[in-house]
Amino acid sequence: MSLPVQTQAKYWSIAIAISALALWYLGDVIMPFILGGAIAYFLDPIADRLENMGLSRAVATAIISVLTILVFVVAVLLVVPTLVSQAVALADAAPDLFRQLQGFLTEKFPSLIDQDSTLRQSLESLGKTIQERGGELVGTVLSSAMGVLNIVILLVVTPVVAFYMLLDWDRMVAKIDALLPLDHRPAIRQIASDIDHTLASFVRGQGTVCLVLGTYYAVALMLIGLQFGLVVGFIAGLITFIPYVGAIVGGALAIGLGLFQFWGEWWSLGAVAVIFLVGQFFEGNILTPKLVGSSVGLHPVWLMLALSVFGYLFGFVGMLVAVPVAASFGVVARFFIGKYQEGRLYKGLTSQQVIDESDAE
Repeated sequence: MSLPVQTQAKYWSIAIAISALALWYLGDVIMPFILGGAIAYFLDPIADRLENMGLSRAVATAIISVLTILVFVVAVLLVVPTLVSQAVALADAAPDLFRQLQGFLTEKFPSLIDQDSTLRQSLESLGKTIQERGGELVGTVLSSAMGVLNIVILLVVTPVVAFYMLLDWDRMVAKIDALLPLDHRPAIRQIASDIDHTLASFVRGQGTVCLVLGTYYAVALMLIGLQFGLVVGFIAGLITFIPYVGAIVGGALAIGLGLFQFWGEWWSLGAVAVIFLVGQFFEGNILTPKLVGSSVGLHPVWLMLALSVFGYLFGFVGMLVAVPVAASFGVVARFFIGKYQEGRLYKGLTSQQVIDESDAE
């Protein structure tokens, strides 16, 4: 005999509350484990394919780990220093850029930006604020997220956790499956399968799309000589998971910087626009259909809400788990909505009357 619904709801509520409290109080401590688990989940399909080719799980895990570490080391040595230096330089150059914008507006629209106008004062204030706070913000982020102890723990613990979780992934899934309540095992398996499908489509697929587009934007903008092209490409790729927002923000930032750098060189400005148009074409017609699919079921507004709420409540760790939790909530909500529409509460007596009338005919 299964437990009453009220008792089950109580136990599930307690489990959710304990998980939220653990995330609240242990966020910084468990971050390497969350990252390690995410990396293992992301790489598990590659390990499965290597196993299907005849390799053992241990050998497949070792090969993936070595290649991943090599890529990470190359990125840290070549990309990260340039990215940080360009971000700081962009913050320092902001006042000059705004002064150039003031000069352009003064030349083209003299009545709009006179000495006492609100627009002129706003531009001056914004430029000074970015200069004063931009470098400080970058330094604060780096010092808080990459303190000596934190960075050592992150760089040492995360790969170890990812290695062992990737090695034992199938066994862990099998053991969790064996512990599922017998009465609810089919429903839980269905929900877990839908969540896995959603996460695989969105996290793995969209993560790959963000990486490919970010790399493309950064390399292409740097090749045409745009200053801070790496930063613009990084920003555009990072927020590509929100449809059109990445291209709009990145394109506006790139074109805005290009106006100051390439003024009069219209082919260069056109090249910036073409880069983002080509990126959007490949994203919409090749990358997203192939890697993400059309049945993910994660609305951009729902994603932004999840990122905002979890980031506010749990900080950076909350932003890491926001997308998986949002996907899980969405799958569970759709599951219960389906059950509700199949039940008597939704159908009431109307459906029975329709059945009776059809039988009578």
